[in-house]
Amino acid sequence: MALDSRAGTPQRGDEALSRDLERARAGDEAAFTRVFRAVQPGLLRYLTALVGNDAEDVASEAWAQACRGLPNFRGDIDGFRGWLATIARRRAIDQLRAKGRRPSGPLPSVDVVDSDAGVLTEAAAFESLSTREAVAMISALPKDQAEAVLLRVVMGLDAKAAGQVLGKRPGAVRAAAFRGLRTLAARLEAETPARNTLPLPDDDGLR
Repeated sequence: MALDSRAGTPQRGDEALSRDLERARAGDEAAFTRVFRAVQPGLLRYLTALVGNDAEDVASEAWAQACRGLPNFRGDIDGFRGWLATIARRRAIDQLRAKGRRPSGPLPSVDVVDSDAGVLTEAAAFESLSTREAVAMISALPKDQAEAVLLRVVMGLDAKAAGQVLGKRPGAVRAAAFRGLRTLAARLEAETPARNTLPLPDDDGLR
């Protein structure tokens, strides 16, 4: 799937990656390489939507900071993805400010959806899109929706972890992801009639 954070890399289960992360904390370079290869594609897609062509530079800075703090990190691979995304987002905002571009400001946290199941399933509508097409479409969304979709679908974070990255409540992240995915699905249907059989997400299917 084009939006999968692990697309284009060897599939490794989260349990195996969590073990690799623990070994990496102890200085195992091969284990760290496996963690990097699993996490980096999603991180780059997320940052591309935030800073465009500066994504690789920002990602490098984020990884450098993460490497320095890795010995003190406690958590599994999901926690690491969230931690790295937080570092990367801060770096991205610094980059935007340095270039005189305005970062996305704080957005209201309004809990309108409580269920945490289904957001990733709804992303199946983008199965046929290339990474470039998918990121371009997501980037056109309002900032809160774009980041929610990127963190949940591209980086694979749950609503709680994504909320920690964005400084929002999980319900607000779920709601933003739902709105974003619904908008994207509608645009796909409008642009490609052949996809008209794809259902739009509804409230009952949101996770």
